[in-house]
Amino acid sequence: MWKQVAWTPLLLLCAAFATGVSASDLRKLFYSRIRDLLNTPQFTQETSPKPTEVKNWGTNLEGKLGQVSGVSVNNYGQPVIFHRGPRSWDSSSQLFNNSHYYIGKEDGPINVDTIVTLDPLDGKIVQSWGKDLFYLPHGITIDHHDNTWVTDIAMHQVLKFSYGNHKRPTLSLGESFTPGSSETRFCKPTSVAIALNGHIFVADGYCNDRIMKFNHEGVLIRIFPQNGEFLSLLIPHGITLMHHLDLLCVADRENMRVACFNAELCPNSPPRPSSPFTIHQPDLGRVFGIASNGNLAYAVNGPTSSHIPIQGFTIDPTAELIVDHWMPSSAEFTNPHDIAISPYGDALYVVEIGPNKVWKFNIDGGSAGKRVYRTSFC
Repeated sequence: MWKQVAWTPLLLLCAAFATGVSASDLRKLFYSRIRDLLNTPQFTQETSPKPTEVKNWGTNLEGKLGQVSGVSVNNYGQPVIFHRGPRSWDSSSQLFNNSHYYIGKEDGPINVDTIVTLDPLDGKIVQSWGKDLFYLPHGITIDHHDNTWVTDIAMHQVLKFSYGNHKRPTLSLGESFTPGSSETRFCKPTSVAIALNGHIFVADGYCNDRIMKFNHEGVLIRIFPQNGEFLSLLIPHGITLMHHLDLLCVADRENMRVACFNAELCPNSPPRPSSPFTIHQPDLGRVFGIASNGNLAYAVNGPTSSHIPIQGFTIDPTAELIVDHWMPSSAEFTNPHDIAISPYGDALYVVEIGPNKVWKFNIDGGSAGKRVYRTSFC
């Protein structure tokens, strides 16, 4: 079956040249064929898994966290959050000069644990670390080997901490406290996604509006977008990989959309449709966080206008559809900043930066305790 999947793009490309099919129609035909081969029908509001708030979860965290900027879930199903302790950053903060250099370096790193592992059952703290390591936390990702990847926007760096090592990073990308737009520098990077083959995707985020792709050793492979590509980003704030579709999906915040494009995880694969999928609907607003499981992506928006509710979205990227909207039942979202889903596909977590809060949602129709492996398309 996987041989059929691999050859489908080439066959469709030949058919397109012969019949004059447009690139947009070819792309839809390609993913429709992939759906047929994988027996995965298009989702609707009635058939998509529904996130439902777990009430009173994590109430013990009140008053213990700073701005919660990032969340991921480890391979044990435990949510891991990244918070700023006593430090905060918002539209009124004066933490950077006009050249994006952090001006609070003399205050030192945050002197409390900033990375906190929670019990998925009740939200109680299981473990914490990160004291005196970070200056202004933003994104966090736990990869398939339980390594921890973080972005620090004050340091303009991406840092990897190997499993069990909480002392010093085993890989550092970017130049410490030095913003830039070269191939070796970031400017306030926001998010990281790690592929099964070890490739590293970084949303370089607040200044450069680009995605940078590295190999497992941190050697640059590719920058998205390149000149002439049908992609323009404006603060890529969160990213997620859909391995089995070879897609990288971006919370393209100020463009108020989700954009998904070829992650190029398969170096020897046949040609594929290259124009990005875009999900851009009137109620989507500024998209802050995105996560994925199976053929669906989950996103949260943030404050945009009084006419656009702050809520969560269930998205079918290849159909370019929002198939469902959801929100807490006990209260309203205020400032969602990131979202993550468990490896089992049965729990979703949303974090906020004011109030500083962690929400848990159960997902109806999850995999009922069976691990959802992040299967590669290749």
